[in-house]
Amino acid sequence: MPPSNTAEHASRSGTAKKAGDRGPKATPAPWEVEVFFDGDCPLCAREIRMLMRLDEPARRIRFTDISAPDFDAGNVGLSLEALMDRIHGRLPNGELVEGVEVFRRLYEAVGFRRLVKLTRLPGVSHLLDVCYTLFAKNRLRLTGRCAPGACEVPARGKA
Repeated sequence: MPPSNTAEHASRSGTAKKAGDRGPKATPAPWEVEVFFDGDCPLCAREIRMLMRLDEPARRIRFTDISAPDFDAGNVGLSLEALMDRIHGRLPNGELVEGVEVFRRLYEAVGFRRLVKLTRLPGVSHLLDVCYTLFAKNRLRLTGRCAPGACEVPARGKA
């Protein structure tokens, strides 16, 4: 039986394999996109919970929480800092996507393909990219995660 796509399994596993590591029988991935998200970010966690509900029972999305203690950024090929700077996703073929494109892939996976088409229109696409970049640079402050005098992600093992 394939593992469930629950917050406990997929979002805490952090053990994603690369597309070429499937073993002798290369079967298609059971998911369309893997999302690397910051589970300690209240806004991010809320969006992920909504996507998890929308993804049931199809399970087209693999959720990986980069704030989980056992998460290993080396399995992704990026540093934890890079993963924290912008949202990232991985496609079944191993290709990494980031920023607004991750959200497009997530919302396509849960059935909002027409809405996603609108986000690809030239003016809309540019506006979304600018808005996401501004949010990503300020998300710690916007979500109340800045310590007095500093606005950075706490080191692992520290509160």
